[in-house]
Amino acid sequence: MIDNRAGALPVEGVPTERVLDEIRGLRGLDRPTHGGRLFAYVYDPGVPGLDELAHAAYAGSAHVNGLDPTAFPSLLAMENALVGAAARLLGGGPGTSAPDAVGSVTSGGTESLILAVKAARDARPEIAEPRIVVPVSGHAAFAKAAHYLRVALDPVAVDPATLRPTVADVAAAIRPETVLVACSAPSYAHGVVDPVAEIAAVAAAAGVRCHVDACFGGWTLPWLRRLGAPVPPFDFAVDGVTSISVDLHKYAYAPKGVSVLLHRDPGLRASQYFAYADWPGYTMVNPVIASTRSGGPIAAAYATLRHLGEDGYLRLAALTRDAVAGLADAVRGVDGLRLMAEPESSVVCFTSTDPGLDLFVLVDELTARGWHTQPQLTYAGLPASVHLTVTAAVAPRVAEFGPDLADAVAAARPAGPVQLPPELLALAGSLTPEALTPELIAGLAAGLGLGGGAGPLPDRMAMVNTLLNVAPVRLRERLLVEFVGLLQRPTW
Repeated sequence: MIDNRAGALPVEGVPTERVLDEIRGLRGLDRPTHGGRLFAYVYDPGVPGLDELAHAAYAGSAHVNGLDPTAFPSLLAMENALVGAAARLLGGGPGTSAPDAVGSVTSGGTESLILAVKAARDARPEIAEPRIVVPVSGHAAFAKAAHYLRVALDPVAVDPATLRPTVADVAAAIRPETVLVACSAPSYAHGVVDPVAEIAAVAAAAGVRCHVDACFGGWTLPWLRRLGAPVPPFDFAVDGVTSISVDLHKYAYAPKGVSVLLHRDPGLRASQYFAYADWPGYTMVNPVIASTRSGGPIAAAYATLRHLGEDGYLRLAALTRDAVAGLADAVRGVDGLRLMAEPESSVVCFTSTDPGLDLFVLVDELTARGWHTQPQLTYAGLPASVHLTVTAAVAPRVAEFGPDLADAVAAARPAGPVQLPPELLALAGSLTPEALTPELIAGLAAGLGLGGGAGPLPDRMAMVNTLLNVAPVRLRERLLVEFVGLLQRPTW
């Protein structure tokens, strides 16, 4: 572990092996990134040797700088190859309806979505107050983009039964100031594919760009379709789709962080760039947000795609499909649980139909059994739920999950719903974000077992999740900011 008296910058340098031992010790605190028991944040194909290949490729290009492609043509070649592979998979390239599709490699889905919004905004400089239309099931990164870029966000409700927006509601939300309409393939929370073709049609009729956020499913749905799944049209084969994002660090199984933002043609991409020459230094031109970019992630992604190939991705998609089916069957087999939607991609999402079964307690019970799931809070009439991101590495574990789920439910029921202390419940109902003070935050954190922000996180998070769940959305956001801020303190 790190010697806190020295921190990251000791007076005298530390020997190599000791530094690596420190890092290995710290990594021992993390959730397991391999083994098929972590249902969020990481994507494990379970392919022997793939990590070593990606790490070697990463290391070989870690110091290459993507700032200037003329200085490092190796990085330019690999980036163009990744964009070409993504475009071909998603309905672009020679012989398609989007033969001139182009794109850029970004650091992740959030950057891809921010750039899609920027490109749409900057393409319409005559609009003084631009707006974007996004279903409430769209990724929160759209809201982040709107906030960063000073674009108004017009959310569209989803049907509580289908978990999708209606096309009529999307059409009604489009205004003269709208520069972009977004949809998901699939939505992250529930794993359902929006009616992309219909949404793209109403956007095109209004003369507005349509972005498909396929960060989560863009490298899964095409392979599932080849395996016979009834995947609806969602890519450049759909008229009116002007841009698509797909994360390679998800189901392409590349290391973090690599995403691709595609545009139907170069003209649509032009406003994504930033160029500046009005200073005495080098003329800056950037296709993405960052200027300096390590070549490591791009090289690792290139090596991963080359090594796995189409056959490899088909095999991994089949394993994932089978794992999804097995996990969904396990949920169906437990009284008191209900699937939020029939799985369409790589997500299993379920909720509780039993008032005595607290999902947040269930999540803690699953964690105690080695299953790391993602709780999702109530929102606009949609119930709290448990999200499982399923990867190929989960397939060998499916038979273990069903009995553990049933056992966790049996343990959670006697505990009953979490009962917040009356003072916490009263605060959640009466506080406004503006009323939070540092002293109040520290008291809340201590009451929730967060050690006043100074200690380790509690083993069980049901109390924390319950408080967040009953808090209004704006208060929920502020509490999360403050709680995370307590964790992120310097080591002196």
